[in-house]
Amino acid sequence: MTPFAPVEEQLSLIERGAVEIIVRDELVKKLTKSRETNTPLRVKAGFDPTAPDLHLGHTVLLWKLKQFQDLGHHVLFLIGDFTGMIGDPTGRNEARPPLTEEQVAKNAESYKEQVFKILDPAKTEVVFNSAWLGKLSPQEIIGITAKYTVARMLERDDFAKRYTENRPISVHEFLYPLMQGYDSVALKADVELGGNDQKFNLLVGRDLQRDYGQAPQVILTMPLLEGTDGVQKMSKSYGNYIGVSEPAKEIFGKIMSISDDLMVRYYELLSAIGNAELETLKVGLRDGTAHPKEAKVRLGRELVARYHGVEAADHAVAEFEQIFKKGELPDEIPTHTVDRSGPAPLLVNVLADAGLVSSSSEGRRMVKQGAVTIVGGDRVDDPNAPVPAGEVVVKVGKKRFVRLV
Repeated sequence: MTPFAPVEEQLSLIERGAVEIIVRDELVKKLTKSRETNTPLRVKAGFDPTAPDLHLGHTVLLWKLKQFQDLGHHVLFLIGDFTGMIGDPTGRNEARPPLTEEQVAKNAESYKEQVFKILDPAKTEVVFNSAWLGKLSPQEIIGITAKYTVARMLERDDFAKRYTENRPISVHEFLYPLMQGYDSVALKADVELGGNDQKFNLLVGRDLQRDYGQAPQVILTMPLLEGTDGVQKMSKSYGNYIGVSEPAKEIFGKIMSISDDLMVRYYELLSAIGNAELETLKVGLRDGTAHPKEAKVRLGRELVARYHGVEAADHAVAEFEQIFKKGELPDEIPTHTVDRSGPAPLLVNVLADAGLVSSSSEGRRMVKQGAVTIVGGDRVDDPNAPVPAGEVVVKVGKKRFVRLV
């Protein structure tokens, strides 16, 4: 008896949250054959170790890998230690600085520690693309480059834009999508997952597999997760990220700060609740039978438990509830991103930028009147006080709140 669920049942989970499947009919055929032959699909996702710390935006792909894993398929977690030294040009207006071998090795180890908070290590094959790319001879590399034309490369949006704007494109940048595509050849991938900004690179993999006599992989693209501001993609550079390794209370507090609409998106892309339960939640939020705050508490508890354990999740919820009641916080608190690239700005200036006070002068007056408080902390009594470190909720008067991140 086959261990695989019916194809339609698998598809309902695989398609959840996906932007595009190229080609869906091919995926149906692969799943059908997999079920008939009791052979798991080889499902690949690649990660360049460009930074040592993962955030929830990175985990969208990891969670989709986990779903394939739960369906019984073989997961290939690819660490692009070789391609990371080329530098991914995706979305760049200039060449990305390549990483050193030391940086790649350090970041790769950090990645492995974090991804197994989602993936089952016993069911995950971790591979490094230096194992095959590093062994290619110059003749073999030239052979790969001969399979793609410059015109095809310039169809890629970021290359086309830079070419039109007369910005330099280094020859080595053309190697990145070719090497990523060759990964699929080396691994004989049936399915490759990637962000929707990676579509060009994933399509190169399909083309190269055909050239090397393999059945082309199915491509499944996932959206780029918006950060806590609900606008920009989650990124450390935007200050709107929720880090996997952040303290439990920080993760929980940030989840509680997001908008109701963003919460639903996080549920869809990051939560383990089933599709039917998710639809029930959506209906409840629309008709008022489900309370947004309770839904956020549930989501926050789930994500904290995933990365820090159940006990830490329960403690984070209890601590937040205590602060919530003590500070009489509203269900939704607007978030304002603070630029910390230089010296810490004055709190009164940030409050003015966030719209809690009409001007810095009003902010100073409110501080002198004792009307500015760090929720869960002390009253601010210095008009020249800098913004506190970390993420804080600031209360001005009785009803004005802002979360500074």
